[in-house]
Order: sequence, then C-alpha cells, then structure tokens
Amino acid sequence: MKAYINSSESLYVQISAGRGPAECCWVVAQVLKVLLKDIQQKGFNYEILNRQLAMEKGTLSSALLLVKGSNLKDALKEWEGTIQWIGKSPYRKFHKRKNWFVGVSFFEEEEKEALRISDLSFQRFRASGPGGQHRNKVETAIRAIHKPTGLCVTATDSKSQHQNKQAAIEKMKFAFQAQRIENMQSQIDAQWREHLSLERGNAVKVFRGTRFE
Repeated sequence: MKAYINSSESLYVQISAGRGPAECCWVVAQVLKVLLKDIQQKGFNYEILNRQLAMEKGTLSSALLLVKGSNLKDALKEWEGTIQWIGKSPYRKFHKRKNWFVGVSFFEEEEKEALRISDLSFQRFRASGPGGQHRNKVETAIRAIHKPTGLCVTATDSKSQHQNKQAAIEKMKFAFQAQRIENMQSQIDAQWREHLSLERGNAVKVFRGTRFE
C-alpha cells in the first residue's frame, strides 16, 4: 500500500446531494461511510466538520470533511466527481427511476483568516438574572463584536469583567470558525448544484444495490 501519512497538507472534501430527492440523500450517507473507510485505510487523519441531516432517518443532504495527509488529491482522486448509485428507491416502492447521483468535490485549504483581537470591540453591560447584588449592580458582563463580520457573542457567567472578556474571546473563536465552515459549505453546495446536470453522464464511481457495492 502506498504511504500517504506524515504531512501537513489539508483538503476539504464535500459530499452533496445538491437538490436531489431522499434517495440521493441516502446515497450521500452511504458514500460517506465508504469514503471514510478508504481514508482510514490510506492512513489519513480526518475530521467531520459538518453533517447536514436530511428528512429521512439516516440520510444526509451533505457532509463536509477536512482530511490531512500527503499527496491527498492524488490518493483520493478516484472520488472526485459524480458518484452514481443504481438501485431501487428505498422510500418509493413503485418509483421507476433506478439511477441516483451525488457529487464529491475537493477544495484545498486556503490560508486561514486569523481572528485578530484588534478586530473585536468590547462592550460592558449589566447582567440580569441570578448572581447576587454585585452581579446586577456592576457592569461585569461583556459583549464582543467582530467588526468585519458583525458576529456578536456575550459572556455573563463570571462576576469578574476580565474573566468574562476572556470567555467572550473564546466564544468568538468558536463562532468565527463555525461561520467560516458554513460559508464554505454554502459555496460548495452552490457550485455543485450549478454543475450537477452536466456531470451525470460521467460518474467516477458506480455502486449498486442495497449493500452499496
């Protein structure tokens, strides 16, 4: 087996049903299982950044992974493109269609935009609710606002203004990363929907039957 581990390369991998029906969302969930097994066998590290649940139990409209290793695009290139599943709908007994398509897209990790403290503004305010007179009379709660994006978080748990400020910064880091992932997934979804109809005839992988083989 070719060795791919021990590298700092990163690759985002998106599996998407686009605007496909429930059957395509079932295929996304199955592709995710098979792809993760392949990633593990090749010795890569991965993190599931997001799973977008679909209507039917056990199905996904999309999934976003961050894979780390070396020669990633070369090692996983067999997955990039349209995946076809040939099988009878598990949800519509008399439905005649037997060909279902989902997409797998690769995006190399761009240089991350760092969260700079200088981009944050902090506002003090008086916390309400339980916590005693000191908490209610002194403006110890902190609201942090990320000026470039408008993201806003608050920290009110401590009676210490300094501790609340540090807590607000940590909350902002989480919110900043979550928004970054959400924006990325929206862009990938839009691109996949745009190209779906053009790629259906060029499947890079074909699976068949309920065992997805």
